[in-house]
Amino acid sequence: MKFAVGEVVQFKKEHPCGSDQWEILRTGMDFRVKCLKCGRVIMLPRPKFEKSVKKIVDS
Repeated sequence: MKFAVGEVVQFKKEHPCGSDQWEILRTGMDFRVKCLKCGRVIMLPRPKFEKSVKKIVDS
């Protein structure tokens, strides 16, 4: 899958706040994503990010 900054992706598991949708803020070896419900920003290594993504919701 190809990912771009600004896309919204749905993860397989929910964040503790109850949302499963995240906006991509940075791509590369690590991904920085922001939760669309609570605004939490996390960084994930590429393999973990790609494994967590269920689908691309909006681009």
